[in-house]
Amino acid sequence: MNRKPLILVTNDDGYQAKGIASLTEAVRDLGEVIVFAPDSHRSGMSSAISTSQPLRVRLHREEENLTVYTCNGTPVDCVKLALNEFVDRKPDLLVSGINHGSNAGISVIYSGTMGAAIEGCVFDVPSIGFSLCDFTPDADFSFTKEITRKLASIVIDEGLPRGICLNVNVPAGEVKGVKITTQTHGKWVNEYHRSKDGSGRDVFWMTGNFENWEKENDNSDEWALANGYAAVVPVKIDMTAYDFLPQLKEWNFNGI
Repeated sequence: MNRKPLILVTNDDGYQAKGIASLTEAVRDLGEVIVFAPDSHRSGMSSAISTSQPLRVRLHREEENLTVYTCNGTPVDCVKLALNEFVDRKPDLLVSGINHGSNAGISVIYSGTMGAAIEGCVFDVPSIGFSLCDFTPDADFSFTKEITRKLASIVIDEGLPRGICLNVNVPAGEVKGVKITTQTHGKWVNEYHRSKDGSGRDVFWMTGNFENWEKENDNSDEWALANGYAAVVPVKIDMTAYDFLPQLKEWNFNGI
């Protein structure tokens, strides 16, 4: 008996976000869909897991080929719990998002959206994180849904290499096409705004802007987004700096 592909859907903006509704709609007719998402906003959680509180899961709704669960944990908690306790077979695909806001460049290491995709990769599930460069709650996800469906269909058929997932970012507005790119080198600067609370004490609000160190690199994700293209970056979970290993092996550790 040939079963439909099993697709696990999650995000970091919470189960009520328009992005995850759009993502679910994009992949729903590709297989059996299980949505397992945080019960509220969990942006910026990266690969955080809950270790000091129990996780609780609620069945939100159930329809033909669609089951939606909510969880009080992080995006990675959702993936771990779903794969350990709530699915009867390994999914053919994990999709995370569609995030409200970019996860290009260095943001990939902070992103709860990508944390979930990377966790899927750890479980050897072909995984993709999707983000739209629009933070508004009612953002237009129409093109992002198109690329989501296309990529999801390809990955279900072709798979991904072990240890590799995809980070997909889509610009707001008109999109010229899709580019396969690298992660832009750069960092966030001016990251906090200092103000006072009602008692006159200092408080700090997250803010900042991205400092792009390779603005002219037309192979980078930030260049693609700035020029109207969706950017697809392959991301590895193996963080070993292989090119530095020979130099490191020459260091003198005698006497330790």
